[in-house]
Order: sequence, then structure tokens, then C-alpha cells
Amino acid sequence: MNSSRGEGHIERDGLVPHLRRFLLPDGGELRTLRDAANYITKLPKREHDAPPWRTAIEALMLVAEHDGDTMLPRIGIMRALYPGGTAPTTRKKRARKFGS
Repeated sequence: MNSSRGEGHIERDGLVPHLRRFLLPDGGELRTLRDAANYITKLPKREHDAPPWRTAIEALMLVAEHDGDTMLPRIGIMRALYPGGTAPTTRKKRARKFGS
């Protein structure tokens, strides 16, 4: 059973991609909530149990269980990935204008 909500919401199977992806410090990326959950479960126990990751996990579980907006887990994951810092941004390539 799929939700008919917009792209900012999760479908029942948890595979709806986000409009913006999570960039990881090692250069990888997370595109779906399932990717985020898999990433978190593979963290070392000490890191996994840290308060920022616990908060991200709780937000992720709420969205998965109640079909909510994905912004809260996104914020939680970004805060856990980049504590006290700014996350890298993705820059869109602009088309070159010829003759200008």
C-alpha cells in the first residue's frame, strides 16, 4: 500500500528518495531513508549510541512508522554527521553560455 503524499513523505516500503541527498564525510551519499537506516546500523556501537545519532534514529523510526514528513530525520542525520559544523553543499553544474 503506497501513500499518495508528495515527495517529502515516505511510502510504506520506505524507498522514496529525497529531493536532496545526504553527503557523507567520506564522499558517499544517502539517497533514501532506507540508506540512512542501513548506514546508522553499521556505525560502531559507541558512535551509534551517541545522543545525536539516538535522536536521528528516533526521528527516522517515527517517520517510518507513521508516514510523516522526512525533514526531521534529515535534520537529525545532518546534525549527527556534522556536529558543530556546516555540511558540504552540492553545486549544480551550470550550462555554459557560448558567445557571451
